[in-house]
Amino acid sequence: MVQWTAEERAAIQGVFAKLDYESVGLESLTRCLVVYPWTQRYFGGFGNLYNTEAIMANPKIAAHGTVVLQGLEKALQNMDNIKKTFTALSELHSEKLQVDPGNFQLLADCLTVVIARRMGTDFTPDIQAAWQKFLSVVISALRRQYY
Repeated sequence: MVQWTAEERAAIQGVFAKLDYESVGLESLTRCLVVYPWTQRYFGGFGNLYNTEAIMANPKIAAHGTVVLQGLEKALQNMDNIKKTFTALSELHSEKLQVDPGNFQLLADCLTVVIARRMGTDFTPDIQAAWQKFLSVVISALRRQYY
């Protein structure tokens, strides 16, 4: 079990308090699909993903970006048992969607870039450390079904 300090919990909650799920989700997922184009193969039913503009304008991408952040919010609400919280989601991505587990890290990295850009100097090294720890625990939980 992961141990969280009060400062880490506060830092992560502070990041979430500043997030606009729709715009951050869309920008993060778009960045992932553009920077790592092989990740697009999991979104074949989402329509036009031919270029950055098309991806940014795609309502299915926008909706999925929001769903991703809502999933992270569930992890925030269950920080003491993220593995259990994400069991079904891990199974879905592993068994049904067959997503390469490395893609979770790619999306997490893109999300961190977007948050850092938006928060600017408020995204201090201590806040980033707590945020990275949180994402690492989430990624571990999502990868659990793969092993």
